[in-house]
Amino acid sequence: MLLVVASLILLLIAVVHSYLGEKYILIRLFKRDNIPHLLGGDHFTKGTLRFCWHILSVCALGFAALLFTASPADTLLLLIIGSVFFLSALLALFFTKAKHLSWLAFGLISTICFIEALSG
Repeated sequence: MLLVVASLILLLIAVVHSYLGEKYILIRLFKRDNIPHLLGGDHFTKGTLRFCWHILSVCALGFAALLFTASPADTLLLLIIGSVFFLSALLALFFTKAKHLSWLAFGLISTICFIEALSG
């Protein structure tokens, strides 16, 4: 049951990350006139930034699918995923000084993975 909760948290993160990122960060950033021009203009730079932003949401969906289909017996998988999200929580804490609340969700996902791995 906890793994389903973790997968639902990641599903929510993926949707919110793409939507809010597009609305409040990317669109506003792309209105600036000082975006680096690479390969003849700023189109490549904007496309790369948009790709990088949304690929994180795709990765979150992939992790959600892995957790949804995992069982506590998948110890190594859960330890790896738990470690990825533990490090993600630490990075969010450090780089944003805890202002970006993703560290809470990442910490919860990490904790769920570790609990399930230890119970398996």
